[in-house]
Amino acid sequence: MSTFVYTVVDSNGKTLKGKMEADTEQTVLGKLHEQRLHIVSVTKQKERGLKGPSIGSKKVKLKSMVVFSRQFATMINAGIAVVRCLDILEGQTKDEVLKAAIGQAKRDVKAGLSLTDAFSKHPSVFSRLYINMVRAAETGGILDQILDRLSTFLEKEDEVRTKIKSAMIYPILVLIFAVLMLVALFMFVLPKFREIFLSMNVQMPLATRLLFDGSSFMKSYWYILLGLCIGGFVFYKSYSKTEHGRYRIDMFKIKFPVVGELVQKMAISRFSRTFATLIASGVPMMRSLEIVGETSGNVVIAKAVENARNSIREGQKISAPLAQSGLFPSMVTHMIDIGEETGRLSDMLIKVSDFYDQEVDGAVKALTSLIEPCLIVFMGGIVGFIAVSIMAPIFKLISSIG
Repeated sequence: MSTFVYTVVDSNGKTLKGKMEADTEQTVLGKLHEQRLHIVSVTKQKERGLKGPSIGSKKVKLKSMVVFSRQFATMINAGIAVVRCLDILEGQTKDEVLKAAIGQAKRDVKAGLSLTDAFSKHPSVFSRLYINMVRAAETGGILDQILDRLSTFLEKEDEVRTKIKSAMIYPILVLIFAVLMLVALFMFVLPKFREIFLSMNVQMPLATRLLFDGSSFMKSYWYILLGLCIGGFVFYKSYSKTEHGRYRIDMFKIKFPVVGELVQKMAISRFSRTFATLIASGVPMMRSLEIVGETSGNVVIAKAVENARNSIREGQKISAPLAQSGLFPSMVTHMIDIGEETGRLSDMLIKVSDFYDQEVDGAVKALTSLIEPCLIVFMGGIVGFIAVSIMAPIFKLISSIG
């Protein structure tokens, strides 16, 4: 008999975790189904001494999921059986992690599991959004439509990420180059000038002395600076893992000048697109809001969504708590309010998402156009300060010789 670790969601939308002793995984699944629990994942607990990561411990590239969803939708629409589709996709997929997950899902479907339960066993490959949409698709018999909608959603997500990454490559490379050049100047170049000036007994101005003292400290105690950087990074990671720390960091990201506006627009766009996709796919409202909060990527936004869930339980509208949070502009809350009134919430959310996708594109371009001159001014100021600090003693030396 083996030990199985499971994650389920009860009828109230609460996530539960536990362990169960059973001979096979199918036995665990059967017992959980009898309790009318929504199964998120069931995995066999590894024995001590076993090594090697499981499928669920690795991530799959977003582009691989886009291609998988699009091909899966096309084959289902053509009338090919699910097992046959998974068999073909397993052979065509180049991503090794996704290939292994598809192969395991194919074997589980052959054994009698639903596609939803088969995907639920790989939560790192198939997100909760993906699994719940597939569940709604199997219930409504519209798997091809839902998979097509999923692929469109993932394409949008990948498009936004690609735009941001490509826009930030140049500023990041310039910043890295600038830091390396400053380190080289302070570690190797300035100490040589200091030795020359000291050997000639040149009277150095205050700025020059401060510059050389900073260079000497960096050269002698570089390990302290390196330790401070590493310690700061470790502290940030540890603090960000706490509930309070993550909330404060996410709030700081939203409130930070210029960058905060971009972060907020990205969060609103992701919220609207995810919510619209779930609602249009037939996922219940409460479950949709729970998934939207988990996939928002920002604790502050997730808190506002959780307040919206509580308001719905009390019979109120979604738009009221979102407006009270101060995170969602009036245009967004008014559109959601109109969508609730007219019964076209998903259509309104898609319009909001499209609008903010364009806003994010414009904000990224504005941010990069602002960063580049700021970096140039920053580098010019530092290089100018170093040049003046070095040239001032040289001019004094020349004038004394004259």
